[in-house]
Amino acid sequence: MKFCNQCGASVEQRVPEGDNRPRHVCTACGTIHYSNPRIIAGCLPVYDNRVLLCRRAIEPRLGYWTLPAGFMENGESTEDAARRETLEEACTEVNIQSLYTLTSIVHVNQVQLIYLADMPTPDYGPSEESLEVRLFEEHEIPWDALAFETIRQVLRLYFEDRKQQQFPLRHVEINNNAFNTARVHD
Repeated sequence: MKFCNQCGASVEQRVPEGDNRPRHVCTACGTIHYSNPRIIAGCLPVYDNRVLLCRRAIEPRLGYWTLPAGFMENGESTEDAARRETLEEACTEVNIQSLYTLTSIVHVNQVQLIYLADMPTPDYGPSEESLEVRLFEEHEIPWDALAFETIRQVLRLYFEDRKQQQFPLRHVEINNNAFNTARVHD
């Protein structure tokens, strides 16, 4: 950031009084500009014991497979964002069951929330954001063609948990591509 979005003057990075982190502060009007993590919301849609994946039609990772997910918009809940992203990317409606993974992606300032979701019908298809959408059995998952390590982690946890038919909320922290997973109990 170089200029204040309030008055247009230049900004400098410094720790404001009463704070403990460097922030962009306007040199003219004193506005403190906070930069906070972005929230990604999505679903792990399941139909008849199969998982729905989308092959990306957009960058980053064009042509790779992922769960339907994207950045949350202002004015929507995390569940609404997950449903919207699933509809936008996979052209399908889902019934959200529960929050499944909460991933702090520290090195890129993002938080990813993935909800377990049931697909009431096997109606789905590609969109402007997806080249292809398909239901996969566990043994069919294109592990080497997944777009993001976070998605690989969610799918691994899901298939492990499915063996016990228990899906606890999982907290995952990624810092410089190192994973730390914790199982959260009620």
